[in-house]
Amino acid sequence: MATTAPAPQLSALEQKMQNQKGSPAAKIGGIVFGVMLVVGLIYIITKLSVDLSSVHQASIFPFVLLGVALLIALGFEFVNGFHDTANAVATVIYTHSLEPHIAVVWSGLWNFIGVITSSGAVAFSIITLLPVSLIMKVSKGSGFSMVFALLVAAILWNLATWWRGLPASSSHTMIGSILGVGIMNQIMQGKSGLSGVDWEQVTKVFKALLISPLVGFFMAALLFWGFKLLLKDPRLYKAPEGTDPPPFHIRALLILTCTGVSFFHGSNDGQKGMGLIMLILVGTVPTAYALNHTVSRNEIATFAAVSTQVAGTLQNYVDPGAVVGDPGQELERFVSTHTYTPATTLATEQMVLAIRNEAQSYGSLGDVPQNMQANVRNQMYLVSEVFRLFPKADGAPKLSASDTAVVGNYKKFLDKSTRFIPTWVKVAVALALGLGTMVGWKRIVVTVGEKIGKTHLTYAQGAAAEITAMITIGLADGYGLPVSTTHVLSSGIAGTMAANKSGLQLSTIRDIAAAWVFTLPAAALLSAGLFWAFNAMAK
Repeated sequence: MATTAPAPQLSALEQKMQNQKGSPAAKIGGIVFGVMLVVGLIYIITKLSVDLSSVHQASIFPFVLLGVALLIALGFEFVNGFHDTANAVATVIYTHSLEPHIAVVWSGLWNFIGVITSSGAVAFSIITLLPVSLIMKVSKGSGFSMVFALLVAAILWNLATWWRGLPASSSHTMIGSILGVGIMNQIMQGKSGLSGVDWEQVTKVFKALLISPLVGFFMAALLFWGFKLLLKDPRLYKAPEGTDPPPFHIRALLILTCTGVSFFHGSNDGQKGMGLIMLILVGTVPTAYALNHTVSRNEIATFAAVSTQVAGTLQNYVDPGAVVGDPGQELERFVSTHTYTPATTLATEQMVLAIRNEAQSYGSLGDVPQNMQANVRNQMYLVSEVFRLFPKADGAPKLSASDTAVVGNYKKFLDKSTRFIPTWVKVAVALALGLGTMVGWKRIVVTVGEKIGKTHLTYAQGAAAEITAMITIGLADGYGLPVSTTHVLSSGIAGTMAANKSGLQLSTIRDIAAAWVFTLPAAALLSAGLFWAFNAMAK
């Protein structure tokens, strides 16, 4: 007699989703996101068409390459939506504060707003981890190999951890991929794999990634204890019964914190792919995207005056015996090795004057000839990096406070000219994040909501974890630091479980910790191997 295998046990979330499949809320959620997707795609295509209409290419190949690269870059943000955006909705779903489909669409909307209003500071703080030599060669084989290796490695690792239902960090993944490319680039040039990496910047980023989960754990635990001291409603500390929503005040708080986490996730995590998308645009169609064409003639006139002031300032620090051949080569050597010589200051002064003369002769950045756009961008980007690294270099002259202010004002213009993000790129990233959340959010939400603690998430625990995540990510965004939404929220929930003495599911904690430990080396090895392979194919 044949026996029937027992049906797999469904999680609480999956049971709820089965019961609500085809519900009006699910249909409304799908329709709202569908409308956003269609309107967003029309906007993106329209803006991209306008930008590319002025580009004259003899071959269609750059446009094909642009399309493929953009799909891969947005694919990273799509997979990012699997992982990180799901964290924002876990608590409101498990406390029955919002119906799952409504929660996902609501979160997607505020992710969208967060991405659109983001400053770009996080995007370019990640880009500064890349070797400057590769950034300046982004339109060549090695530059494309770098971008493709980074993105493909990040996507592969994120998919692998998503399949296991692990809340792994997209931030860790991307930074590991960047380090892998940087180290492999140095090895391929016959140098030490650790040379040429801005370890101070790497350390700054890693401090934020390392400290934020600890902050999440202890801050959420303290908040939960605070709730117990101040709020005596016993309903807040019990698992939700049935499908009834929580008391109005706690429901409002949970929805508010879900909104805040979604917004700050968009403004922080949403930027991680933006910088790479801009490198893709600069590499494939520099005519349209190498320089910020919104910089006006009046700003160019001001820039010229500031350039003259900066050159005069640098002259005060030039060694009388310094000699330089090619200023560009000397500055490239400095940003690659971080080793200062007296020729560095002289080369910087000469490059500042050269950029000033070019900008004045063209009148505006939009009027720079097509064949010169990438060259002018590289010069501006290079000088900006020199000024960023100058104070850290051993032996470099120490500028006075007034001179530092003059140089800082000049650097702001360089960054405005080369480190900008068009609105359509932000819209594309926001839609990719939202689509990823709609498709793949359940696996991560089940882990966060059911598998961290041994008991069901209570209202107070959900509120404490979400408030902690919202504050932590918001502060990091204000300082331009990338943090992991995944780790902040997961550690926050663990903190509330520990504070409540609910107990932790050690197998899940162990898996999350393992993903945290192995993400960086795994992503680095993947990207390093892919970078080597792509470079070999490009030759």
